[in-house]
Amino acid sequence: MTRTIRLTAAQALVRYLLAQMNEDGEPFIAGVWAIFGHGNVAGLGEALYPVRERLPTYRGHNEQTMAHAAIAYAKQLRRKRAMAVTSSIGPGATNMVTAAALAHVNRLPVLLLPGDAFASRGPDPVLQQIEDFGDGTVSANDCFRPVSRYFDRIGRPEHLLTALPRAFRTMTDPADCGPAVLAFPQDVQAEAYDYPESFFEPRVWHRRRIRPDTGELARAAEAIRAARQPVIIAGGGVHYSDATETLRAFAERHNIPVAETQAGKSALPWDHPLNLGPIGVTGGEPANGVC
Repeated sequence: MTRTIRLTAAQALVRYLLAQMNEDGEPFIAGVWAIFGHGNVAGLGEALYPVRERLPTYRGHNEQTMAHAAIAYAKQLRRKRAMAVTSSIGPGATNMVTAAALAHVNRLPVLLLPGDAFASRGPDPVLQQIEDFGDGTVSANDCFRPVSRYFDRIGRPEHLLTALPRAFRTMTDPADCGPAVLAFPQDVQAEAYDYPESFFEPRVWHRRRIRPDTGELARAAEAIRAARQPVIIAGGGVHYSDATETLRAFAERHNIPVAETQAGKSALPWDHPLNLGPIGVTGGEPANGVC
């Protein structure tokens, strides 16, 4: 017989976050940024307070800056850890859309937990709810759909059983990595459910390391060998693969200069003689002039 534990949906989400680890044995979610209001204070607020020593809650003053701080943390940690951000429904949620778009473009992990209108539709409309009389399913959080790598609306407590593993798979996958958004209706957050205890067992998320296609690798090597003035363009993948030293050794051995994309900045030290600096429309004259 499956052993269960009765928790609110918000408590279950927080307990699940605490059990998700990276390959270094650290919690993948390092903390939660929060502005509490209608939509999250009675659910996630109540669930986060008892575990504040293990999962810190950082209080912000603007939702966009909180989300940008979370994204910067993930980038600085080379996607090995991430943070969550929760907001109230309405403008509190939409303030995070720009940050979600940034994380989407740069494939940076962040877990966004905006509050949502009542799933039961008892209070209808609630304060700051989007009113669309032609579509009863629309809420402010639909703004996140085009800028999310994973989006779900938690309409029932048991939805977390599938939504949370999918969100973490997205945030820890090198190809699909980006923002995961779980729109969390405020009444569902406080609704109790008998969750299987196995759902909260510690889990380690391993980063996939896919080897390059041998044919592509051979053609790339041949192209470099045949080039008169080869240039390496280093992107963010150099950082996320912990390959900065490999890049430096390769560039120095073959005396090949390196240009950097926005995400690839500091792939070589800024003062390295082979570092041409940024390239492209936002680049500089050294890299663009050589290329």
